[in-house]
Amino acid sequence: MGHALITAGTSGLGRQVTEKFLEAGHRVTATYYRNTEKAQTVEQELAQYGQMLLIEQADVTNKQDIKTLHDKAVAVHGGIDYLINNAGPFVFERKKLLDYSEDEWHDLMNGNLDAVFYLLKLTVPHMRNQHFGRIVNYGFQGANNASGWLYRSAFAAAKSGLVSLTKTVAFEEAPYQITSNMVCPGNITGNMKEAGIADSRRVHDETTPIGRPGTGEDIARTIMYLCEQDSDMITGAIMEITGGLDVINRYR
Repeated sequence: MGHALITAGTSGLGRQVTEKFLEAGHRVTATYYRNTEKAQTVEQELAQYGQMLLIEQADVTNKQDIKTLHDKAVAVHGGIDYLINNAGPFVFERKKLLDYSEDEWHDLMNGNLDAVFYLLKLTVPHMRNQHFGRIVNYGFQGANNASGWLYRSAFAAAKSGLVSLTKTVAFEEAPYQITSNMVCPGNITGNMKEAGIADSRRVHDETTPIGRPGTGEDIARTIMYLCEQDSDMITGAIMEITGGLDVINRYR
């Protein structure tokens, strides 16, 4: 089985992804940023997988942290076959572009776009050598249209740039049987980020066409499908996982 590197894989939308890869028999390196207690809890919850799981602290806005993370992951689990770029800084305060500080702007760009570049530079050579690799980036609902997002301008700009990078890498690396795709979660909030589909079926969500809230498992299932050997015809795709929220122009 292969080795998956999942940034921010101990909480939020990355938590279910980590578990799904382990269930499938893969070795996993998952990162966290500051919440050591949560990382330790996840390690305990997944103790049955033993040394298949490596959890490392890393700041994806820091180039040296990324290099250190990669080197440790490879030393423990070998070359990285699946790169899941889940981590991405986000400013929760609602503010217009001119109210962002330069540090906030650079953190959002570094964490959501530059980090992917650095990780690709480190991991793609191994994927090329073995003629197999799967890259999955995270976007946001509507990212493929490069739509504006009021009060989230820096985050949206970084993720929209990542859409283009995802597609370019898909074309460039196709001869090596490496795929590059993006998942765009809909409105998945609170506890639903780490919840399973069965949990969400017990909750009615009148704002989502299918009638239930989205979950971390919805995202994880999609990622696992994209990472299958026989999913190689799906590359350069920007996949909306929204329960139907994205299919109608709400402003018509």
